[in-house]
Amino acid sequence: MQLPGKEMWCGFSFQAGFVSRIRLDRLTYSYPGAAIPTLQNLDLTVAQGEAHALLGASGSGKTTLLNLLSGLLHPTSGAIYFDDRDVSALPGRQRDVAQVFQFPVLYESLSVADNLAFPLRQRQFSRKQIDERIDYICAELEIEKLRSAKPRGLSLFEKQLVAVGKALARPDLSLVLLDEPLTAVEPKIKWQLRQTLRKVQADLGVTMIYVTHDQTEALTFADRVSVLTVDGILQSDTPEQLYAAPAHEYVGHFVGSPGMNFIPAAVLAIGGGDRIGFRPEWATLISPLLSSGNLPGEVKRVRVQGTRSGEPYGLVTCATPYGELSVRTTLVVEGVQVTRGQKLAIAVQRFVIFADGKRVA
Repeated sequence: MQLPGKEMWCGFSFQAGFVSRIRLDRLTYSYPGAAIPTLQNLDLTVAQGEAHALLGASGSGKTTLLNLLSGLLHPTSGAIYFDDRDVSALPGRQRDVAQVFQFPVLYESLSVADNLAFPLRQRQFSRKQIDERIDYICAELEIEKLRSAKPRGLSLFEKQLVAVGKALARPDLSLVLLDEPLTAVEPKIKWQLRQTLRKVQADLGVTMIYVTHDQTEALTFADRVSVLTVDGILQSDTPEQLYAAPAHEYVGHFVGSPGMNFIPAAVLAIGGGDRIGFRPEWATLISPLLSSGNLPGEVKRVRVQGTRSGEPYGLVTCATPYGELSVRTTLVVEGVQVTRGQKLAIAVQRFVIFADGKRVA
């Protein structure tokens, strides 16, 4: 599929670029000798030009899926489609896929400019095309001043920017894979690199799949996020929907900091399911005298997170008959500052109903 408006790509005429729709059709993979498949019957569609995140804990199969997409592994059954082309049996070099790893992979003997040019030279683009493309990538990533530098003289942040630029250098890519690219980056600059990645992805319109165990990275980067577990993909949705309407209790627990609270539905006389889940900010603390129809509790921990309307605001953890529950609220109840050991009631104002672990529509 030819990229729309490719004349805007630095004003030069590369041959038709490809930005693919990615589709997994009942994708299954079993490692030789394994008792059960690592991935089984996965169905997923990533739209053309979408920034998509695969979010999952260690052991969920993220790396295996990444290797299947890149061509390092081939499915045991099922298929992988780039647009309508079945690429399941194709080697990686025939898939037009670029990958950014946890640690930057650069040629230490080459300058930044030569590292960026390397994939274009391998594809035999002209000198003019290469120069214009490198100018464009350097401007997008704001690394113009690093063009003549060698990787050994760069910070880890700068190296990862160059690695991203190298992955994006070719305009004829079907897919860019990001394998936990911020793991080795200092926390204080993770946000900066994530925003840079998102901007470049949006500007280029490239299909990008970002693999991570970090929910913050996934939710702040992607148009849509797929939550992957050993049981498969539990939900593929926008970050907002994953948070507000988790399709599975695991998603509610895994997404959010802290995750969703869960209590038996019968506690609040709610029908239609066996459990309800509520986010910390979907409840508030009230006088223990109003505990009827609410959840009685004792304050165990208080974490101030700021002020609202001149009053302290934060996260309160309460011990209840149903386990510890978290409430994000104003830290003043009836004019009294919330403190550890205080008896209060939790009033749930919004919730999601679950039955057998799945959300009830």
